[in-house]
Amino acid sequence: MDKTALLSRAASPEERMLLARVLDKYEQMDRKCIPTATPFLTEAEQASVQAMLNAAGIHSGYVWNGGYPQAGRKLLQFLPNWCEGDDSVLAVLRAKCRGGEEPTHRDFLGSLMALGITREKLGDLLVSPGQCDLIAATDIAPFLLQNWTSAGRARLAVEEIPLGDLVVPQQQVKEIRDTVMRLRLDAVAASGFSISRTRAAELIAAGRVQVNHVDCCKGDKLVAEGDVITVRGLGKCVVAQVGGLSKKGRTMIVLQRYL
Repeated sequence: MDKTALLSRAASPEERMLLARVLDKYEQMDRKCIPTATPFLTEAEQASVQAMLNAAGIHSGYVWNGGYPQAGRKLLQFLPNWCEGDDSVLAVLRAKCRGGEEPTHRDFLGSLMALGITREKLGDLLVSPGQCDLIAATDIAPFLLQNWTSAGRARLAVEEIPLGDLVVPQQQVKEIRDTVMRLRLDAVAASGFSISRTRAAELIAAGRVQVNHVDCCKGDKLVAEGDVITVRGLGKCVVAQVGGLSKKGRTMIVLQRYL
């Protein structure tokens, strides 16, 4: 494995630093034969790391773990042959609100940032009426249990719970059926986010659009069934189905937009 060649694939100094840290974790596992884990990574970071692992020919001996299958933020565990992996690197904390307050996701996250905790120590925050389940790195859990006492105007009662008790709110999804002349990114994004194709093209050119969590600045890029399109400031949609042709020769598509 040529580390320098792998890192040369990075698109930016920040991505190069991320990939170097991940490779260090892999080499530590390989050298000491002990499990290692990265911090929590965003979906875009996960895509970059996975591409690097594929390029390095590393196809086994690791798992992505975010606490539940649909997790957005996940950490990467490298595992020696003797270890099958577990969830010991994760802690789940439940913060219950007192006094009938209903803090938002922003309130909960803001209160954690105010404690001086870096985002890479935190996985997903799952907000339900009157509470928030937080997935966090195990080493930060004792600090949070003692110091995470409020969010917005709400006072919190925080306890550690088993991973199996995690409450994952049902994601609201809007189904969109439309037709496009071609499966170009600008055309599909326009349908998915109810904007004009001109506006979609502007957002793509401005670097605000990702396909499968990788930045894409080409409006004519062809997308396929299963692709995830993300627009900063507008959200995310999935190409759920690509059908046949309409009577006018346009391709029928079904999109799922996450609300």
